[in-house]
Amino acid sequence: MKLELKGVSYIYDPLASKVKKAVDDVSLTIEKGQFVGLVGHTGSGKSTLAQLLNGLVKPTAGQVLLDGQDVHAKGFPLKTLRQRVGLVFQYPEYQLFEENVLKDVCFGPKNLGLPRAEQIEKAKKALRLVGMEENLYDNSPFDLSGGERRRAAIAGVLAMEPDILVLDEPTAGLDPAGRDEILSQIARLCKEEGIGVVLISHSMEDVAAYTERMLVMDHGKLCFDDAPREVFRHVEELESMGLSAPQVTYIVRKLNERGFALPDDLLTVEEAKDAILKAIMK
Repeated sequence: MKLELKGVSYIYDPLASKVKKAVDDVSLTIEKGQFVGLVGHTGSGKSTLAQLLNGLVKPTAGQVLLDGQDVHAKGFPLKTLRQRVGLVFQYPEYQLFEENVLKDVCFGPKNLGLPRAEQIEKAKKALRLVGMEENLYDNSPFDLSGGERRRAAIAGVLAMEPDILVLDEPTAGLDPAGRDEILSQIARLCKEEGIGVVLISHSMEDVAAYTERMLVMDHGKLCFDDAPREVFRHVEELESMGLSAPQVTYIVRKLNERGFALPDDLLTVEEAKDAILKAIMK
């Protein structure tokens, strides 16, 4: 499964006296099994880009293609796109509403017109994928912890069996343990289930630790599309966009200024620790 944007632009108010493109001539391809990080300062266009991927908004110019088909062409079933490209908004647990967790996760398959038995089968599979304990299925969503509610909400989208999952700040508001748990589950979905993931995040540490590809938006433009290790070499350019590199990057720079000779592309604490120990042992 391949999702493409070809020369896509989007203008919120084309009749305004001063037209501003929320997304400006962006081309990219996302496939199943990829774990992609999408970053940018507030107003950079990343959330609009996510909505374009899911078909929630129609591009002002350019095309959105699903396996080569224009999703906005006459006769194309947008329902198919939204099933295959799942979008999880920030704080998705605010959309939980059913009397128990299982019924809530069944809501998507029910809307697809599936038989009750199949709804339950898909819902239970999705709940297992996010690591939800079976003894919680009959609980009210509002009796769950913050991390459990977040996982239940993500399961509601996974029950539609998407090929690509777009997550807008899925760890917002969670404590460090809850954040790590959610991201680990998402990484496992990508690796073991082959689901493509687009992770929108403000945390450079999370993008560095989990994603294999990084998209950087600035004023509607796609400025970088590369492996995180390569993107984070451009610290000054990122800072000019109101972004930063992982804290490890700055620590390594300071140590190198003091005489160390550490690689300049270290991204995680574990990588930095190993490199520092190796340098000291020489």
